[in-house]
Amino acid sequence: MTTAAPATLPDRQPTLRVAAMPSDANYTGDIFGGWLMGQVDIAGSIPAVHRAKGRVATIAVNSFVFKQPIFVGDIVSFYTRIVKAGTTSVTVDVEVFVQRDPENPTCLKVTEATLTYVAVGEDRKPRPLPPQE
Repeated sequence: MTTAAPATLPDRQPTLRVAAMPSDANYTGDIFGGWLMGQVDIAGSIPAVHRAKGRVATIAVNSFVFKQPIFVGDIVSFYTRIVKAGTTSVTVDVEVFVQRDPENPTCLKVTEATLTYVAVGEDRKPRPLPPQE
């Protein structure tokens, strides 16, 4: 990984924000990639659920790029945007930023991902998305 240039948070509310905790890290203090992938999936599902007006299931991780490590104590912010809505599916871009070191504040973009969700009914089979309001 290369050294990242400082970033600024997007000018909108994050979909999800969480503090990286020691239980989320390996013995050297880096946050596990699997933990981050789970959080990205949670964040991405939020706009998908709203668009589907109900249950969704993750059907694809189209891309996932780890740009920089996340450390214990980082404040991790997840920003989402629906990029495509099909007949039954919703594709969401997720950008992840960290804020670290309150004495010398730094903001970095650490991850980008694109995930696709499918709307499912109570039978857990695909169902059409409702018309957009």
